Amino acid sequence: MPLRDTVSWNTLISGCLTDGQLVGGLGLFRRMQEMGICWIDKATLTTILSGCDRPQYCYVTEMMHGIVVRGGYDREIPVGNALITSYFRCGSSDSGMRVFNRMYERNVITWTAVVTGLVQGELYEDGLKLFVEMRRGAAEPNLFTYLSSIMACSGLHALRAGDQIHGLVWKSGFRSDMRIESALMDMYSKCGSLDDAWIIFESAELLDEVSTTVILVGFAHNGLQEEAVQIFVKMLRAGIEVDSNVVSAVLGIFGVDTSLGLGKQIHSLVIKRSLGFEPFVGNGLINMYSKCGDLQDSVKVFNRMPLKNSVSWNSIIAAFARHGDGLTALKLYEQMRFQDVKPTDVTFLSLLHACSHVGLVEKGMEFLDSMRRDFGLVPRTEHYACVVDMLGRAGLLGEAKRFIEGLPVKPDILIWQALLGACSIRGDSRMGKFAFEQLVLASPENPVPYVLMANIFSSERNWRERASAMKRMKEVGVAKETGISWIEIEKKVHSFVVYDRMHPQSETVIRVSRELFLLMTDEGYVPDKRFILYYLDQNAHRVE
Repeated sequence: MPLRDTVSWNTLISGCLTDGQLVGGLGLFRRMQEMGICWIDKATLTTILSGCDRPQYCYVTEMMHGIVVRGGYDREIPVGNALITSYFRCGSSDSGMRVFNRMYERNVITWTAVVTGLVQGELYEDGLKLFVEMRRGAAEPNLFTYLSSIMACSGLHALRAGDQIHGLVWKSGFRSDMRIESALMDMYSKCGSLDDAWIIFESAELLDEVSTTVILVGFAHNGLQEEAVQIFVKMLRAGIEVDSNVVSAVLGIFGVDTSLGLGKQIHSLVIKRSLGFEPFVGNGLINMYSKCGDLQDSVKVFNRMPLKNSVSWNSIIAAFARHGDGLTALKLYEQMRFQDVKPTDVTFLSLLHACSHVGLVEKGMEFLDSMRRDFGLVPRTEHYACVVDMLGRAGLLGEAKRFIEGLPVKPDILIWQALLGACSIRGDSRMGKFAFEQLVLASPENPVPYVLMANIFSSERNWRERASAMKRMKEVGVAKETGISWIEIEKKVHSFVVYDRMHPQSETVIRVSRELFLLMTDEGYVPDKRFILYYLDQNAHRVE
């Protein structure tokens, strides 16, 4: 080109940045300044700032900020907006707020940039407060402002504020936008208001994989696994594109009472859609198989994964720990370290769980020290609860109590429940009473301490104390959760509870169970009656 003006340079710089070549774009910017033929303008500055979207580029944003001030562009609203956006994307929220507070004029893009930046930085409360402040002024929120404010309510689980913003969205005419509908469904699901989320889902004019995934995950996280599976099946029948995110979400709902047959069908879908190359899909399959009792297939999925990350190793280690094979879990950890994969706090949680079930107390304490000393990981309450369980299972109840007393955090429900559970296994009513009182104080409406304490007294054949524990449970109005047994036959899960007569084949099941029990006792089987609850009727003790 015989002549190059500012537009020419801006266009070429923009092309480099669009292609991800920040260094090349900055080189052109420097040449533009050194030649001194063309003046930089607002477009030049905003173009370069738009490419600074990572923490490592924060120094570029700071450099451009200096040029903005020196060139007198700090009063230009578009430049200020670009600076705010760049600072927040680089993770420097304080600098972004300083630019915002010093701006002489602000438009809707300015406010939206700050609200969005705060919310994306998980500063939900600050973002919501700024949204409220914005509404007091002249700037009217746009679609993206509302989206960010709804995300803030999701992060805070602020149902009341979310309801109010929903009303504003309705009045503003954005209610039919799929992005708004998905954000509202996510907010209501995270706040536990599934009825409201379902109403939005049912009334939506158009559905895509995002909205259906949101409602599916919402049902799954609120304990409605069966409904989540039904939504997934509806997605397939409706021809909605099922991607790796959807599959990963539905695999996450699987538990011990979920159909293994359904899990295998989803695995077939993964193979047909070529989704198995995604690490998080493979991780979901490992967890699904292990939770459904199929450890062998968990291992097969793990071995066939082309890429394994720390979550993959965590999943397979947890699978063996879950199935009581602690020694293999420890060997897998050694392989993980040999592959130079850095463990996470979840890795150590599984390792402590494994050590607990195989009685490796010293090894478990080494792992607890290692996560802090070697990897800088701060143990969570779950880790401390695992250690208490490990010490208690080994019969070291005194050490477990002293460990709790020396913790840097206040013991919570998990820790006291672990101690009481260990007392139940060891049949120690003295230590059990101490743990029982602490757990009742921490969780008054929890039925677990009463049941475990009753089990301890039953193991000691102390019926008076056992009756007292159950009486106290009734007086405080706490109900014991019903235990369920289940079995899967021909892709259908059959569930049973005590005295259950609802199943169409219940009489046959009871008859066969009695016959099997007689055969077992003839072979020398002696039932462990330590934890069987005894119920006193008018005549005698009766064992159920």
